[in-house]
Amino acid sequence: MEPRPIRLGLGANAGQFALLVGVNGLVGAMVGQERSILPLLAEEAFGLTAASATLAFLVAFGLTKALANLAAGALADRFGRRPVLIAGWLAGLPVPVMIIAAPDWGWVVAANVLLGVNQGFAWSTTVIMKIDLVGPARRGLALGLNEAVGYGAVAVAALATGLVAETAGLRPVPFLLGLVVAGLGLGASVLFVRETRGHADHEASLAAPSASVRWHEAFRRTSWTDRTLFGASQAGLVNNLNDGLAWGLLPIFFAANGLSLGEIGLLAAAYPAVWGVGQLGTGALSDRVGRRPLVVGGMLVQAAALAGVAVASGFGTWLLALVALGVGTAMVYPTLLAVVADVAAPSWRASAVGIYRLWRDLGFAIGALVAGAIADRLGIGAAILAVAALTGLSGVVAARVMRETRPPSPPRG
Repeated sequence: MEPRPIRLGLGANAGQFALLVGVNGLVGAMVGQERSILPLLAEEAFGLTAASATLAFLVAFGLTKALANLAAGALADRFGRRPVLIAGWLAGLPVPVMIIAAPDWGWVVAANVLLGVNQGFAWSTTVIMKIDLVGPARRGLALGLNEAVGYGAVAVAALATGLVAETAGLRPVPFLLGLVVAGLGLGASVLFVRETRGHADHEASLAAPSASVRWHEAFRRTSWTDRTLFGASQAGLVNNLNDGLAWGLLPIFFAANGLSLGEIGLLAAAYPAVWGVGQLGTGALSDRVGRRPLVVGGMLVQAAALAGVAVASGFGTWLLALVALGVGTAMVYPTLLAVVADVAAPSWRASAVGIYRLWRDLGFAIGALVAGAIADRLGIGAAILAVAALTGLSGVVAARVMRETRPPSPPRG
């Protein structure tokens, strides 16, 4: 039996694309189980009061995920996408068990090292595989769908664990969700996901010939010598720097201001929910109006929203600010991935995506260190304002250095 001919496009690969979207939703749920309650667990179960000590789990997660992203891109180019995806799920299986059984905070930090490997390998690979499948014409839409479902799942899991924790306690019941999610993700990846590297090779055969790029050259271009890729990488880093702040410090900030676990869970869910749903529109919008306006505008919206969190008070006002933060992040997140995919040729695209995601996810660790140090000295409000200023500056840098990369629309027949 002859193999089926490879075709690019969302319609031609709808089944595998939908499956990969679902798998990425499970990847997002693995992170979402922590977002409402892990910083509170540090205080209640382990007696940690210093912000910098509490955020050690986020430093471990961010560093590991960044390095795993880097490895995932190179390994996917060399060995294929599917083995890397499966390895990511194998790393994620022990995470909820370790948090449930943790006798001290060091176990939680170690669990987040494994979670970083899970996220770096599994999320990076699902992104690369969808880019492989759809080809260049609808890349923004495809990445918007991917990120929408992933961060929608983050929101649902954050809300669910926050509400469960209010009645059942911080451990063990909320983390049982993670066991189910990891089992489903591993099973689907082993049984149903197909390799997509052939689609990237097919796209390369259709494109104008391009010189091969070694990994170190891909790293240099993505990190600094290509001004547009540099602009995307710095914006991604700062975006996840403020997401790390939202994950690690905002639950403590809200609890200190008298909010209940249920209210904190709703706020922790609102931001990624708007972020997730918004990407259904922003990814496709970037295919129509271009990438650069959404990147620059999104960073400035995020800066204003974070400043609003710092100076406002009350559940309703904070909810509005976090909705705005979600809107700004939705404008940026899939668009930056589309920029990288636009600029990098198919032969080194997976490596470029991994390198970009290295810089982007280093933002978690850098944000935890910077925000934790400022919070311990000047208070959490000052840390939020500092990150807001840095986010605004990143938007200005993007406006100065990035060119428009949206591919031209194909002619209508």
